[in-house]
Amino acid sequence: MINEAGLGQYLTKVYGYMTLGVAISAIVSFLALTVYRVQFASLLSEHPFMLYGLIILELGFVMATSFKASRGGILSFMLFMAFAVVNGLTLALTLSFYSVANITTAFVAATATFGSMALYGSLTKRNLAGMGQMAFAALIGLLVATVVNLFLRNPMVDYIFSFIGVIIFIGLTAWDSQRIKMMYQQYAGQIDTNGLAVMGALQLYLDFVNLFLFFLRIFGIGTTSDD
Repeated sequence: MINEAGLGQYLTKVYGYMTLGVAISAIVSFLALTVYRVQFASLLSEHPFMLYGLIILELGFVMATSFKASRGGILSFMLFMAFAVVNGLTLALTLSFYSVANITTAFVAATATFGSMALYGSLTKRNLAGMGQMAFAALIGLLVATVVNLFLRNPMVDYIFSFIGVIIFIGLTAWDSQRIKMMYQQYAGQIDTNGLAVMGALQLYLDFVNLFLFFLRIFGIGTTSDD
């Protein structure tokens, strides 16, 4: 029998950690684009390959967080927070090309969409595994097609891909929300639920950020930052 109180505490941790991660990334991006804008721009100009280093560092933190989360402990949480900081810097590079209005609109749209689909995934009795697997397969195809379009440089294709990306992450958000709940039902009492919460928070963080970025591309078509 499911411990409803324990499940509620677990989900509170998941969404709390996820929200904290998003907040940290937002603060880091804001500081990089405002208070430390000159220093950040200078650092990028002096080290043009810094972006690739940040991406590699992000991947390392994601893998380390997932590995440590299965064993629980505070380390997995700290790794997730470190990932949020690094991702805040990479997000700052993207956000610098968009206006405040575009960023705000995309954030509101992503928040509303994510919240709706997370709620649906948590409450529905329907098994979303099939939909999630299809969405994941579509994501792989989208990544391949996006790489191809880097050479073709077709803006219309990029615009269409942005809508497809939103649809994919709508499905993944619902599926991941359901999976996170099922993980607790399956592993509660066997491993540290704090580790499970960190793993779930990381996955939802990635879903939300990708939704935000795809919405940003949609709302930012034909516009650039005012700065």
